[in-house]
Amino acid sequence: MTVDRYIHVIAGAFVLTSLALGHWVSPYWYLFTAFVGLNLFQSGLTNWCFMSTILRKLGVRDEPAA
Repeated sequence: MTVDRYIHVIAGAFVLTSLALGHWVSPYWYLFTAFVGLNLFQSGLTNWCFMSTILRKLGVRDEPAA
């Protein structure tokens, strides 16, 4: 998988997990959902994502294997 695919999977997992926790544990978990959405919005505008920096340092490739 590439960095972009990992970003989509991680963001989706964070959103679904925080929605479930907000429903069953505490509504304050919805703030985490908003935080993830804000980060996605910011990365769309600036073309920079902190998670992608972390994934690249972990050795995840940017381009799909040919």
